[in-house]
Amino acid sequence: MEHSDVIIVGAGLAGLVAAAELADRGKSVTIIDQEPEAFLGGQAFWSLGGLMLVDTPEQRRMGIKDSRALAMQDWFGSAQFDRPQDHWPRKWAEAYVDFAAGEMRPWLYNMGMRWFPIVGWAERGGSFASGHGNSVPRFHLTWGVGPGTQEPFERRVHEHEKAGHITLKFRHRCSNIIMKNGAAKGVAGEVLAPDNSLRGQSTNRDIVADFELRAASVIITSGGIGGNADLVRKSWPTDRLGPAPKNMLCGVPAHVDGRMVSISQQAGGHLINNDRMWHYTEGVKNWNPIWPNHGIRILPGPSSMWFDAEGNRFAPPALPGFDSLGTLKAILDTGYDYSWFITTQKIIKKEFALSGSEQNPDFEQKSWKEVFKQRIFNKQATPAVEAFKEHGEDFVTADTLAELIAKMNALEGNALLPFDKIEAEIKARDAQMDNPFSKDAQIMAIHAARKYRGDKYQRTAKPHKILDPANGPLIGIKLNIITRKTLGGLKTDLNSQMLNAAGEPIAGLFAAGEVAGFGGGGYHGYNALEGTFLGGCIFSGRQAGRSDTIA
Repeated sequence: MEHSDVIIVGAGLAGLVAAAELADRGKSVTIIDQEPEAFLGGQAFWSLGGLMLVDTPEQRRMGIKDSRALAMQDWFGSAQFDRPQDHWPRKWAEAYVDFAAGEMRPWLYNMGMRWFPIVGWAERGGSFASGHGNSVPRFHLTWGVGPGTQEPFERRVHEHEKAGHITLKFRHRCSNIIMKNGAAKGVAGEVLAPDNSLRGQSTNRDIVADFELRAASVIITSGGIGGNADLVRKSWPTDRLGPAPKNMLCGVPAHVDGRMVSISQQAGGHLINNDRMWHYTEGVKNWNPIWPNHGIRILPGPSSMWFDAEGNRFAPPALPGFDSLGTLKAILDTGYDYSWFITTQKIIKKEFALSGSEQNPDFEQKSWKEVFKQRIFNKQATPAVEAFKEHGEDFVTADTLAELIAKMNALEGNALLPFDKIEAEIKARDAQMDNPFSKDAQIMAIHAARKYRGDKYQRTAKPHKILDPANGPLIGIKLNIITRKTLGGLKTDLNSQMLNAAGEPIAGLFAAGEVAGFGGGGYHGYNALEGTFLGGCIFSGRQAGRSDTIA
């Protein structure tokens, strides 16, 4: 029977970070994962690679004044912690902001990580200064996007593997955490048949053998539930957001199945805040899918007009890029599970980005030449956006609004969108373009965004009339709800050690990453500030790897 100091279940970003840190300490580590070796890095590979960092040189160069105090105010205004079980999530939130405002950037920089110089302004909130949202831009896009974020840790893990300190076992599915006298002693499960599927695709579940591994400590880093629609609906906060959508796209691969949550509970782990979750409202069906029901999120700038299924314009803060969950509730309150953007070629050229490393090859390949070619000097949107406009089933284009509305209605197979009402709303909005002033909150938001150099250069189109043919063609986009992140999770202390229902540490059992709500069982509270998912995996994995309670 094989034995190591630590077993890590899950070869995603949190698992890689924990393993690298443990091996640096001289621990022997075995990493197991149910997927093939080509899937190393898990969800992080597919991400845009954004990290929430605070008071950085990148921010200062862009004229942004940030601080630990301001970030802490934004975090707690967004989290809205209100439950007794939020004790450890609060502590994790404070610790992460301290990390993001302190050691995080120099530590990552020294490992070779770099960031795009224009800091993004995600999740702007749009209500009160004391409430949800980022007061300033903090979204640092890693040069190399998701693969660039995992690369330093993947490199360290492989170096330790060559030295004999880390063992990687793929196609090993954990089905049981071995417990003895209340302490974790190892894991057992099944060896799955080899599978040559491309990264992200569904793989077989054919069992070819059983296995059992022993260790003094076990760390669960298996991810969330976003690839399991049944679990998402089971945990859906109906009282807070309304009934779960009948139709949802999947923003993560199928292997993000939440399987280890119940297995950890059987070992004594305590799941909290599982009704807190993070889904997006700007999902479009991937015309070239990798995993089942594959959705891609549009990361919009502030200028597209947003309408519900019956052609009513959403009220602030349901503006593009401002309040994800607030907009999700506004959509579900209509009784439908989709909405619409009406926009222009001029807007999508400047403002549209797509989530996912595969949708941003210029950033993934770290090519300044391609970035300037595709995003600065190109007369069109990026090739990825243009491909969705051409091939995506949720996109329609037209030269006139009447033709566009007809196509939008035909796309959904109904006549819910009234031309007269939508035309009147857009004409009223366009009339606000005749002055540098406005009473329209969205127009005010556009003017405010362009006061930030980063938005003016790259992410916010010059204000213009939507119905002016010079800015066309007109584009209509059906927006679907798309699953993404689990905000709750297994309760842990600041060592990433799992706590039982009584709040007591479980000897030898740890959790990090999304399965632990990115720390403590949900350090986001109710809302995320973006850049805090990868950041949370890195931080909680590091906490686990450096824990003085690891035997």
